[in-house]
Amino acid sequence: MSKTLPPNLERGIAYLKDELKTLPHQPGVYRMLNDMGTVLYVGKARNLTRRVISYTQPKRLSNRILRMVSETRKLEVIVTQSEIEALLLESNLIKKMRPRYNILLRDDKSLPEILLTADHEFSQLTKHRGRKTRKGDYFGPFASAGSVNRTVTDLARAFMLRTCSDSVFSSRTRPCLQYQIKRCTAPCVGLVSQSDYDRQISQARRFLNGDSADIQREYAQRMHAAANILDFETAAIWRNRIRALTSIQANQDINIPNVPNADIIAIARSGERSCIQIFFIRGGSNYGNRSYFLTHLVDTQADEIIGAFIGQFYEDKEPPADIFLSDLPQDQDLLTAALSSAAGRRVRLQCPERGVRGKVTAMAVKNAEEALARHLANASSQKRLLGELAVALGLPHTPERIEIYDNSHIQGKHAVGGMVVAGPEGLQKAAYRRFNIKDAGKFATQTGDDFAMMRQVMHRRFSRAVKEDPDRLSGNWPDLLLIDGGLGQLSSVYEVLNELAVSDLQVVAISKGPDRHAGRERFHIRGRPSFTLPTDSAAMHFLQRLRDEAHRYAIDTHRNKRAKAEFTSPLDAVPGIGPKRKKALLAHFGSARAVAAAGLTDLHAVDGISKNKKRFFLFFFEKLLISFLTRG
Repeated sequence: MSKTLPPNLERGIAYLKDELKTLPHQPGVYRMLNDMGTVLYVGKARNLTRRVISYTQPKRLSNRILRMVSETRKLEVIVTQSEIEALLLESNLIKKMRPRYNILLRDDKSLPEILLTADHEFSQLTKHRGRKTRKGDYFGPFASAGSVNRTVTDLARAFMLRTCSDSVFSSRTRPCLQYQIKRCTAPCVGLVSQSDYDRQISQARRFLNGDSADIQREYAQRMHAAANILDFETAAIWRNRIRALTSIQANQDINIPNVPNADIIAIARSGERSCIQIFFIRGGSNYGNRSYFLTHLVDTQADEIIGAFIGQFYEDKEPPADIFLSDLPQDQDLLTAALSSAAGRRVRLQCPERGVRGKVTAMAVKNAEEALARHLANASSQKRLLGELAVALGLPHTPERIEIYDNSHIQGKHAVGGMVVAGPEGLQKAAYRRFNIKDAGKFATQTGDDFAMMRQVMHRRFSRAVKEDPDRLSGNWPDLLLIDGGLGQLSSVYEVLNELAVSDLQVVAISKGPDRHAGRERFHIRGRPSFTLPTDSAAMHFLQRLRDEAHRYAIDTHRNKRAKAEFTSPLDAVPGIGPKRKKALLAHFGSARAVAAAGLTDLHAVDGISKNKKRFFLFFFEKLLISFLTRG
């Protein structure tokens, strides 16, 4: 079958041929851009010249590449030292620029891990997400935050480790509830020695590395020894710790003999969508599985998709020793070399077909197929809902991106604004944004002024959008704004949009109906009388869910901000006071207020406060005292 050549193909080829005159015969990364400067494609090459030459030979190109070449009007290159370096840079640029013709991994949220800290004399057991900036041992990744939280709770119970933050640890003067219920040995108040606590940490580290059988045998021996001497209270403690370890190991439906650390990656395809299913095996235990959905053009092959996924997924994650795949990727050798280089050890990419490894890979494929079917069904339902929403609200077209806003505070304190985003694929949690309401600046708010809070949120959201993306090429501009509030909030939004000369956004405010009953909400659109929708309307239920999600997100953000403020000591902001000095000061004086009121003679009586720092501490404690007085 002959190809249908796109218009302007000759123009794109002519431009690339002209660029060949200056291209080096070296490895690197190239970017193809259209006439508006939008990046169309990011690719890597062992030889930049030869790679670009391949785009000037239409007979060898797929329809997708032909369309890309026809739109190309500019070429930018970055020369690298090696092809491996080019591969790593390519993955980074794809995630950052999200070019249309690349295979895109639509997931910007990092996976959670367990962290045993090493920057404190008594290590903390905690959940970690994001960049690995703290010193310590990281274990994971886990598929979900819930599984990490459960594992941290069970580990604390099994090994009696502290989970409190360093600031809370340093301020304790007596054991907390965790000690009372036998889940911590209270190192904060010296009820366990450094050596004994280090042994607890060592046992936890061994368990997370897969040495679970020996630890459980040791605990069982201690339980039986205590029972034999009729010390049933101690025996019960060891029994509960064994149960905690068993709970961590429960529901391990995937086990691969002699493979302690591995990822199992499988792909399922349907048209322009693919699902990647990945299982995380660490320390011989299943840390859960997760689905990733990728978008691409119809003619993209499975080996290309899975190769693109591996490059983008492991760009900011440490790969395990073994990666089992349903399909071997393009550039398998290059990917293996790049992953091994990044990990500092050997990484193997395999496509098992027989034995236990083949069975678990086949199971991952089945999970990917089922997840993709559910995703496509949900997407179809979501598109239908968006169409019904457009009709119900009288919108000129079906919205592709809806932003929903709500504010949360208690009498004006710890005020925050929340933005959630919905589209054809449902809620886009990676696009959620919170706004800490400021009481200074152009849009400063007065206590409890909801209208001023909304103006501030809108101004911060859209002044930045107007500045950074005036041509709206990023895809991050909304088609519809849904505001939790009434006519006052609606007027506040338009006040800001008019000031910023943003006149084409549709804004709808949703307010509670009589007696605040669900199903009786009223909708407010500028230029139209307020109205309601039938209680059994799908559009009404959809709008309620969007409003409730924004409300939930704003409240959760407010609660987190309030909780953080409640556990923050003014001493945390004083330079030169670390955990040890803070603990000594609070133990001596009892409170930060008492520290602020203390004289220099009293301060010098505290261990760790040297007299040669007299001026330093005089200055900062005077500031601290003033801050207390101004707070009332």
